Amino acid sequence: MSVDMEMLEHVSEHDSGCCSPDGSDRKSHHSDKVKNSLVSRLNRIEGQIRGIKGLIDKDTYCDDVLNQIASVQSALNGVGKLLLEHHLKSCIIERIQEGDTEVLTELMTTMNKLIK
Repeated sequence: MSVDMEMLEHVSEHDSGCCSPDGSDRKSHHSDKVKNSLVSRLNRIEGQIRGIKGLIDKDTYCDDVLNQIASVQSALNGVGKLLLEHHLKSCIIERIQEGDTEVLTELMTTMNKLIK
């Protein structure tokens, strides 16, 4: 799944301030457009997973099921890339500018989980 460049531009231009500086109330502040796009992608992924369950119930050839699983993984990676882009351009930059260098440790932990 390719990254929607129009959505990325919207994320970087219109969405800022996703984390509070003290970490007490950490929330994202996605625009409605970004949120709707992410939810739409996740709904499609959810449908793909239901489809995979159906393929297994129908004893579909393993290679065909594995290809569908690869498609779901790619779609999830696309959602992750969009969220990471937003996180880097808003939360991370904001917290570093406020002197919070612990955010880099948090980011590295998250990146290690994403690239496993």
